[in-house]
Amino acid sequence: MNHFYAYINRLKLIRRWGLMHNTVPENDMEHSMQAALIAHGLAVLGKTRYQRDIDPQRVLAMALYHDAGEVITGDLPTPVKYQNPSIQDAYQDLETLANQQLLAMLPKDMREQYRAYLVPDEKSYEYRLVKAADRICAYLKCVEEQKMGNREFDQARITITDSINQNPLPEVHAFMREFVPSFSLSLDDLSRLPSNREEE
Repeated sequence: MNHFYAYINRLKLIRRWGLMHNTVPENDMEHSMQAALIAHGLAVLGKTRYQRDIDPQRVLAMALYHDAGEVITGDLPTPVKYQNPSIQDAYQDLETLANQQLLAMLPKDMREQYRAYLVPDEKSYEYRLVKAADRICAYLKCVEEQKMGNREFDQARITITDSINQNPLPEVHAFMREFVPSFSLSLDDLSRLPSNREEE
């Protein structure tokens, strides 16, 4: 008996943004899919527009599992996680141990296929895309909450915007410029706008 997928399925029970008032609750499973979609989009932009030697499907899988360890550790709120270097280092060690624990739940003949997703190379270009997608997700959360009139996320949006603006990858800025503004629109506005195909 292997518990890996039963554990991963419990990501839907891990609530995000724990110290902040949310009008729209979000769990880790929802976040993982959004991060995977955005990371895949960044990778496709990188490959097609900036001639990166990259496999977008690999990036998609990395992003899908990027918070898998939180099913064991829980989601530590950002103000706590980054309060000081000691807490940050200790939590990173805990995350690594949690991901290794998940990896050990897989049958031995499957582990190597999952190692790159659960214990990724943090210096790789693929990992940088996943981290960028994670930040874009946080920005979109701020947009969503502000649309609902929730001012709790005002400062978070400023801080996250600044960190995204400092990202050196051009595909990140292309995604922010070309895709993110639509998230501020209502369904009626989205429905009225012409598609790219019509514009061409």
